[in-house]
Amino acid sequence: MKLNTVKTALRNVLKMKFFRSDDLVTYVEAKELLRNVYNGILIDVRSFGEYNEYHLNGAICIPYYELENRISKIIEDKQQLIIVYCQSGGRSKKAISSLKKMGYTNVYELDGGIDNI
Repeated sequence: MKLNTVKTALRNVLKMKFFRSDDLVTYVEAKELLRNVYNGILIDVRSFGEYNEYHLNGAICIPYYELENRISKIIEDKQQLIIVYCQSGGRSKKAISSLKKMGYTNVYELDGGIDNI
């Protein structure tokens, strides 16, 4: 199923008129996307130490400073759903930009990071 179709379905299910931006999703939206899209991935772009202290269930850790070197080994399909998060949104915003420059097309940022959950 195409991601645009999934986002449209989510809007209907969650009774939302729109997502705040093309790149931002709330925690509830992220959970629904990951539940409804086959092979979606949640990436924590914080450091390994931060990840080990606390992380979202199902997330893998690829620190922002390692993202460009490691992502193609983990995710070959550039159209795969990717949701990234960090503590408050700074690193994840940079990660989204980097992923798009590398050609990944279905990338989203958890709005406000885990501080906003």
